[in-house]
Amino acid sequence: MSYSSKYLGEIIDVKIDRILGSKHPEYDFYYPVNYGFIENTKAPDGEEIDAYILGVYKPIEKFTGRVVAIIHRTNDDDDKLVVVPENINYTEGQIRALTEFQERFFESIIIRK
Repeated sequence: MSYSSKYLGEIIDVKIDRILGSKHPEYDFYYPVNYGFIENTKAPDGEEIDAYILGVYKPIEKFTGRVVAIIHRTNDDDDKLVVVPENINYTEGQIRALTEFQERFFESIIIRK
């Protein structure tokens, strides 16, 4: 099981450091979704736990929402939480399509409740 699976179903606060429409600082792609992290956490890669924000279609700086899935990378030590507004859900296919811009570079499974 994933180190971040304890967050499934939880309401969390996410600080956005890559707003929708921003460019990755090292790689040549743009963020079609808001992307951030949970402050004061630590993932195995030494950074804070990352999160994709789905269902919000404007650039934001912070977000409180429900973790509906975890993208558990099987060839990298960096899970990604999938966080959405209350009463919104996505299928596995929708999650894969919305995060493909970055996740296409990794092998993963999607963990859901």
